[in-house]
Amino acid sequence: MVLKKSFIFTPLLVLLMVLLLGCVQPSLGKESRSKKFQRQHVDSEGSPSINSNYCDLMMKRRKMTQGRCKPVNTFVHEPLPAIQAVCREQSIPCKNGQPNCHKSNSTMNLTNCRLKKGARDANCAYQTIRKEGHITVACEGDLYLPVHFDGLEAED
Repeated sequence: MVLKKSFIFTPLLVLLMVLLLGCVQPSLGKESRSKKFQRQHVDSEGSPSINSNYCDLMMKRRKMTQGRCKPVNTFVHEPLPAIQAVCREQSIPCKNGQPNCHKSNSTMNLTNCRLKKGARDANCAYQTIRKEGHITVACEGDLYLPVHFDGLEAED
């Protein structure tokens, strides 16, 4: 009798576990928006003497060439706390009209990566352009951290 009951409960228990894991699994290991921003835009260790293949290496290393080549990306070469502090600057409208963007008061060291003409998804080749300028970022969350790079205003 006990054996029959366990055969009935085992499939129900397995089904329950599958349903629970299905609900929980997607959130496990999922990159937050602020972590994605850091991966895609923060390179505090980047040196001012970045060579011409910097963007090719960094775009691949930071997983922005998987599936397709990201056409444009900017890396900020400042300490993470300085980048996060931009969220405490006066708010301005974002390009999409949202009110949660902030422009840095101070200039920052940047590298702009632009996909070269004719580059294909199998071979993402980038032009590396060093710049200095003000960044605009969108900020969100309880800690109000950067989650989107909205633009840059380069110094001439």
